[in-house]
Amino acid sequence: MKISADDLFPYNFDNVLRDILEHKHTYYVFKGGRGSCKSSFVSIVIILLMTRKENRDKHCIIFRKIANTLRDSVFSQMQFAISALHLDGDFKCTVSPMKITYMPTGQTIMFRGVDDRMKLKSLKAPFGYFAFAWLEECDTFTGMEEVRSILQSSMRGGKDYWTFMSFNPPKTRHNFMNEEVLIQRDDRYVHSSDYRTVPKEWLGQQFFDDAEHLKQIRPEAYEHEYLGVPNGDGGNVFEYLEIRDITDEEISHMDRIFAGVDYGWYPDAFCYLRTYYDSTREKIYLIDELYVNKWSNSKTADWIKKKGYDDYTMICDSAEPKSVNDFRDAGLPARGAIKGPGSIEYGFKFLQTKTIVIDPKRTPNAYKEITEYEYDRDKEGNVISGYPDGDDHAISALRYAYEPLFNRRGYSA
Repeated sequence: MKISADDLFPYNFDNVLRDILEHKHTYYVFKGGRGSCKSSFVSIVIILLMTRKENRDKHCIIFRKIANTLRDSVFSQMQFAISALHLDGDFKCTVSPMKITYMPTGQTIMFRGVDDRMKLKSLKAPFGYFAFAWLEECDTFTGMEEVRSILQSSMRGGKDYWTFMSFNPPKTRHNFMNEEVLIQRDDRYVHSSDYRTVPKEWLGQQFFDDAEHLKQIRPEAYEHEYLGVPNGDGGNVFEYLEIRDITDEEISHMDRIFAGVDYGWYPDAFCYLRTYYDSTREKIYLIDELYVNKWSNSKTADWIKKKGYDDYTMICDSAEPKSVNDFRDAGLPARGAIKGPGSIEYGFKFLQTKTIVIDPKRTPNAYKEITEYEYDRDKEGNVISGYPDGDDHAISALRYAYEPLFNRRGYSA
């Protein structure tokens, strides 16, 4: 039976389909908004590749962040692809274990959640190797380091590989996948799509009506949800950011230094953050950081002194008075933060009114925390008031550093 590509996916996938079948790239990234058909396309392409005669020793592994989401998403999606290609009689689908087998050859499609990392280390194909990998909703992974770790576990023992990554771009431009797709790589093809190229009968008239309604009443939400544009309105706590190189020449003229310390051991990190405040322009510059696990107080104190950072007072987390005393005994000008009702909220408001200049090379962990720090949302997607707790060690150090300033009369948040 011959099936036209036009019956399977929108026309704007034609070029990437030819590229995949000719294997011109190794990595294929599909980003788009609701109803863009990217997941349908990837699932169908995987079946097309597996059933080619030259690929009979090649298997597929499909990943999602959480294991219990596999069955109702990618597993069902692969069943859809098999039916769309009229190959139901050639594939056997089982739930326990969750696996799809191509009966003529014994090739398999396996499914794994990344929340159980130990199971990823034991990945092994029944024969041949995993040539095809699909990371669905890969923006939900913790970052490119985790993505690389996943692929290192699966891309072994073979010559040719096709790796597919699909996601709806998060609203914030600073999500790691939104930033990753901007990096040029010769072995990667990035494809963008949205519902406007999809035949109306595939999605239903109501889908298009809902999209048009949202476009009229909330154009920014429409742009993000339906067109997949990371337009920056992602509930970011810190909106005024200047991401650029900070030169040594600039730092040589900085004389209003504010430093903060958030104590931690493991899994929480210790963070020392050194900054400069330009009061005229209301800009905070992040100069340097120490962001480590399992370092003793004496070791972190030695690092600070060797860097010559014992020249200005550092405000430390007062929840650990013994650690503050350890720093003072080591000769550091350290003192505990003065906490009280509303101090956290007021500190955040002070920082939110300033422009924060960040050089990712100088303070990579502070950069990651600050750019990805967003308000929590309820199940309806509405922003919840209050500041999220967790993964905020550099942010806490920054808040402690400026506590003497925002607590001083005359300074207002």
